[in-house]
This record gives sequence, structure tokens and C-alpha cells, in this order.
Amino acid sequence: MNQFQAVLQARDLLRTHGRGESLVHAVDGVDLDVPAGQMLAVMGPSGCGKSTLLHLLGGLERPSDGEVWLDGRRIDDLSERALAQLRRRSVGFVFQAFHLVEELSAAENVELPVLLAGRSLRTARRRADELLAQVGLDDRARHLPWQLSGGQRQRVAIARAMANEPLVLLADEPTGNLDTAATLDVLRLFEDLRAAGQTLVIVTHDERVAATADRLVSMRDGRLVDDTWMADRRQPVDGVHGWEG
Repeated sequence: MNQFQAVLQARDLLRTHGRGESLVHAVDGVDLDVPAGQMLAVMGPSGCGKSTLLHLLGGLERPSDGEVWLDGRRIDDLSERALAQLRRRSVGFVFQAFHLVEELSAAENVELPVLLAGRSLRTARRRADELLAQVGLDDRARHLPWQLSGGQRQRVAIARAMANEPLVLLADEPTGNLDTAATLDVLRLFEDLRAAGQTLVIVTHDERVAATADRLVSMRDGRLVDDTWMADRRQPVDGVHGWEG
């Protein structure tokens, strides 16, 4: 895919809740194109629609109106079964609260999406070994989530999100529950993924996190109010000021 081709697109995207006087426009007429290989940060005040937008882009919620396209295919009108299959194979999700399966080891958590995609156990185990080594946790493969630190759990969650080599990786406040050292570990992983050509969309409230992105869009009251291509202003993770405090 050409690096400037949009892998993810939203067209006049609308998501409402309630009705009548209680009607709320969580996402209100959003148009967005995310080129392949871009690291996009989404910022805005609490309740502005950032997470809802991310859920719509990844097929976790359906829009009230408008369209979502992934790799040239419209996804908002797919059946529930087709949409679930697409999420498993083409979209990786990382959440603030990790959402690991507590009864499964780190390796088993990473294996799970591979197995759900219909691949063999041998393939799943090989993929988990590769990814846990990539995130620096090959020595924690048999540990359960409660035996890992917050930063380690988030790195397992990232490995799981990458298990099926998704077209896009969507992260919702992925560093929100982490201390500074763990945040830097996670952002270095994102930086490596970006360098390898992975498309990332990261919802964050942290300007330091946003500073590492290629592009920053800001939301307010469900709308995009600013769209800044960082170009020369983008900073490598270890070059961002303010991590000490």
C-alpha cells in the first residue's frame, strides 16, 4: 500500500445518544483520513467524543449516520458476524485498563486472537513467542496478568493487539494508568511500530504523548476543531521534555 493512501476513513460520521431534549451528539459530522503508516494522536477534553470516535473507527460501535472505510472497504454496514471477523483480523485495540484475560498467561493472551482468527495452535504459539520477545517480555510469558506490573500488562496488551498483524492499531489512553517509566516503554514500542510502517491512532490527554505523533487532531463537542501535521515538530520519545515530572 502506498504510504500516502488512506487506510482508514470516516465520512460525515455521526453518533448520537438519547432523543428529544436529551439528545447528545457524541461524534458530530467527522471527516477523517488516516494514511497508511501514520501515527495519529487525538486530543480533547473529557467527554468530547475521542473514545467514541475510536470505537466507531474500529467497528466497536456503529454510527448513527455516516460511513467508515477500512482499506477501501466500507465496514459500518457489515453484519455483526462479518464485523467481528474484520476486527479480529484487521484491527488491533489497546485500552487504558489493559483488558487482559486474567485466567490466561501472558503468552495465552497473545495467542488468543490468533486462535480466534482460525489459525493453528502452533502458529499462535510461534506468534506469541515472537511478539513477547519484541516487547521485552519473553521471560514473563508464563506469568498471569496479576503477576505483572502495569507497564508489563500494557506491553502484553500491545503484543496481543499486534497478533494478527492488523492494518490499524487503535489505542485509547494507553498510558493513562502508567507511571513515567512504563509510559516511556510503551511509547518506544509505538515508535518502533511506526518505524516499521504500522498505522496507529492514539487517543490521549497527554501532550507529551501527542508530541511523538506525526499528526494531531483535536476534538471538542464531538467535532474535529484542529488538524495539525507535525512534520518537523514531531519529537522522538526520548527527546520529549517533561517526563521527569
